[in-house]
Amino acid sequence: MFEPSYILLYVDQPATSAAFYSELLDRQPVETSPTFALFVLSSGVKLGLWSRHTVEPAAGALPGAAELGFPVADAASVDALHAAWQARGLAIVQAPCTLDFGRTFVALDPDGHRLRVFALDLP
Repeated sequence: MFEPSYILLYVDQPATSAAFYSELLDRQPVETSPTFALFVLSSGVKLGLWSRHTVEPAAGALPGAAELGFPVADAASVDALHAAWQARGLAIVQAPCTLDFGRTFVALDPDGHRLRVFALDLP
């Protein structure tokens, strides 16, 4: 089946973003250059960080226009991860709350991309 397996975020400084995601994901990039960094996640999905100044064709997206979702097991895990990320100094733009889909919070990466942690509240 034809499915996407590659996420690209356009970033201001790939080295800065690579350091941020190395710590966040607890893994090192498999590829780095002055304009790009690549992570391979345990699921097989690849996360690329491409300099928004050199991407071709030029991207029209504003910085911070993307959101990555991080599912966790339950509401307690959402709250625990929020406390851990807050202690690490991540910018939190939505404190833990319960929305129609479940418990969630949102933090930002160095380029303002949203990092949504959530636990689905399934019947």
